[in-house]
Amino acid sequence: MADQTGFYFQNYTEWRHALTTRCKISLTPEYARLRISALNDSSDLTTRDFRAKYGEAYLQQVIAWFQQAEREG
Repeated sequence: MADQTGFYFQNYTEWRHALTTRCKISLTPEYARLRISALNDSSDLTTRDFRAKYGEAYLQQVIAWFQQAEREG
């Protein structure tokens, strides 16, 4: 597998900026809840692919960032 470490966001600020500015995603609490639910669903194909490609630790970090975004509203 190719090294994906350059892809990883290093912190919440980088991650949020990428989603809201570069990808133009409205990071609402509702959107965050949907993503949290999907990322916690081990039967979801996208989640399984994400876990296989980036690892469990990074998956959990992204879930935590969505939880933070949900709290921030």
